[in-house]
Amino acid sequence: MAIHVTSEIGPLKQVLLHRPGRELEHLIPDTLERLLFDDIPYLAAAQREHDVFARTLTDNGVEVLYLEDLMAGTLQNDPSLKPAFIRDFIREAGAVALNYQEELFQLLMDIQDEKELVLRTMAGVNLSELRRPTKSTLSEMVRREDRFVLEPIPNLYFTRDPFATIGRGVSLNRMYSATRRRETIYGRYILTYHPDYAQKVPLYYQPSFPFSIEGGDILNLNAQTLAIGISQRTTPEAIELLASNLFRSEGCAVNTILALDIPSMRAYMHLDTVFTQVDNDKFTIHPGILQTLRIYQLSRDGSGGVRTVERTKPLDTVLAELLELERVTLIHCGGQDRIAAEREQWNDGSNTLCIAPGKVVVYDRNNITNRILEDHGVTVLEIPSSELSRGRGGPRCMSMPLMREG
Repeated sequence: MAIHVTSEIGPLKQVLLHRPGRELEHLIPDTLERLLFDDIPYLAAAQREHDVFARTLTDNGVEVLYLEDLMAGTLQNDPSLKPAFIRDFIREAGAVALNYQEELFQLLMDIQDEKELVLRTMAGVNLSELRRPTKSTLSEMVRREDRFVLEPIPNLYFTRDPFATIGRGVSLNRMYSATRRRETIYGRYILTYHPDYAQKVPLYYQPSFPFSIEGGDILNLNAQTLAIGISQRTTPEAIELLASNLFRSEGCAVNTILALDIPSMRAYMHLDTVFTQVDNDKFTIHPGILQTLRIYQLSRDGSGGVRTVERTKPLDTVLAELLELERVTLIHCGGQDRIAAEREQWNDGSNTLCIAPGKVVVYDRNNITNRILEDHGVTVLEIPSSELSRGRGGPRCMSMPLMREG
């Protein structure tokens, strides 16, 4: 069994991370908005914080795999994939990269060590690194030599988004922003060619599909039920398409999807920035979404299609019904203090990674929400977050579970 994830809370056994690398040092003020950052993290401190995150997981029995190692292993296992991988990467990098595609291709092909190659694609390439003896074109004469012709991918340490594990399969996503679309290439090559995953993992969604969907919006409530956010980055059309594929896929147990319509704004970019599960019957939630939240339920219609109805009951009631529980507790991020709720939601107070029922990894900076979780009987494992939080993502965003116990 290559992948098995049927809940948000089953004991976590194996997880995919990416340790932040030089791509963060290639952020500059002029590119922050385009590359989806609000500030520039200090790399050395971000790596130290991420190492604490990884060590917290391993200390609690979780096997940590790294995206860069799996991708390097894929290329090592089959060296013939290298030119195709590089061509795909350049093709997805945009018009400027295509303008220099032969020079980029040669530069990357000359890198012999597979992991070094993978890290280089993540970090980016600027014009001065290309082998061009003279400035012979208008663009070369006008553009500065430190301009990136292959832009960095600084969002990679949020491994949750490019693909989402659902049961024994994967939704390989179409990313909302063009700057993140290269991230799915690593997942596609790993899932298609790595010996641990090849021919073992059904794909329920593909980056070639026209509608955007990201992993931060997909929550496994149980083997039969998903919650998916209609958000800034996931469209209702994508949810309908994923639902249709899941419902028609032989061996897939999912028969119900709750589509939660949250405000389309950067602060709430994904469902898991405002709503995560922390125990069998407990969820964290940002109270700011409750007044406007609309809930839709998608299910099989009996003839191979998808039936959709709007649920008008409160969220906790709908969750209790679907999870067959007497009641569900919604734990408010920041408690009853609106200012604390807004501040701690911005710093991912609601973005918890549950590693076992009632046991979560959280950012230490969200002290009010963390104490409220403890008051509700939840074990809280705090990790430092001064630099990691600058990317606007928390422990759940930074992790892609590959194996959970049932």
